[in-house]
Amino acid sequence: MAGSVLGKALATVSFSVALASVSVMSLGCRSIPAYRNSLSSCWFHLNPIIMSGSNGAKQDSHNKARTSPYPGSKVERSQVPNEKVGWLVEWQEYNPVEYTAVSVLAGPRWADPQISESNFSPKFNEKDGHVERKSQNGLYEIENGRPRNPAGRTGLVGRGLLGRWGPNHAVDPIITRWKRDSSGNKITHPVSGKNILQFVAIQRKDCGEWAIPGGMVDPGEKISATLKREFGEEALNLLQKSSAEKREIEEQLQKLFSQEHLVIYKGYVDDPRNTDNAWMETEAVNYHDETGEIMDSLTLEAGDDAGRVKWVDISDKLKLYASHSQFIKLVAEKREAHWSEDSDPGCPGL
Repeated sequence: MAGSVLGKALATVSFSVALASVSVMSLGCRSIPAYRNSLSSCWFHLNPIIMSGSNGAKQDSHNKARTSPYPGSKVERSQVPNEKVGWLVEWQEYNPVEYTAVSVLAGPRWADPQISESNFSPKFNEKDGHVERKSQNGLYEIENGRPRNPAGRTGLVGRGLLGRWGPNHAVDPIITRWKRDSSGNKITHPVSGKNILQFVAIQRKDCGEWAIPGGMVDPGEKISATLKREFGEEALNLLQKSSAEKREIEEQLQKLFSQEHLVIYKGYVDDPRNTDNAWMETEAVNYHDETGEIMDSLTLEAGDDAGRVKWVDISDKLKLYASHSQFIKLVAEKREAHWSEDSDPGCPGL
């Protein structure tokens, strides 16, 4: 009972904050000059949409988390209509499917035990030893010993393919450069007149979709280290290189990852692997190679979880995995690069 009251209170606060945030943004882009000057403002920009979804106000960012079949299986989720996503909406008939993948139940080092195991006492909403169980979106409710997805119902309980109960933290390094002609001049889009930005994209082996190279944060690992490690493994095939090649590549990566960067987003991700009790959160960071010299010295080569890798022109025509298109759009806006052929796209993200 206490948990339920706490959850409703937290959700109400989140909803109030979301409404206030939307009201501020509705004043127009020009009334929020901090958007282009503050790194954290990009997080603020997307987050209200996500949190308002937990209360039934918007489900724009909670669609892929309700798709069937569940990735890597034939499991069909219970259908959750838009108006029943939010936990504040009473739904006594809600009967989600229980599913945790065999690969997770096998007990690999990156996965938690089952909640029912007597020797497992996770400390949710806080740092639990080396495992970060705090959410980027604030406190989440615990119901019957299980954490509850802050974005709402998904039609499936358990952990699916995710190792951790609650938030599963990942990173998405967005590496960009300007598209240039053979003479080294920046190429502008013929309609928008803005310079065209490119980013390094990988094709995921598990689903075939194009995505930002990235991966899970290891327990105790710093975010900055994960960003560099994941890009090296997936986009440069660092794991298969000789010691001499690794040293040379890591020297160039250090130059790229030690420069000024933009934290594009922190928080919940609309991911097809999400369940009612386990969900993906990420920190998307943009590292920009202004001259292109650093990345010109590195050869893209798919490795680890990536099937292919290449430079991709950034535009609104991109179709990417999970919420990655939203992150790429924010990068284009922050860099004042081409995104859409529309002459007046309006306030970003609204």
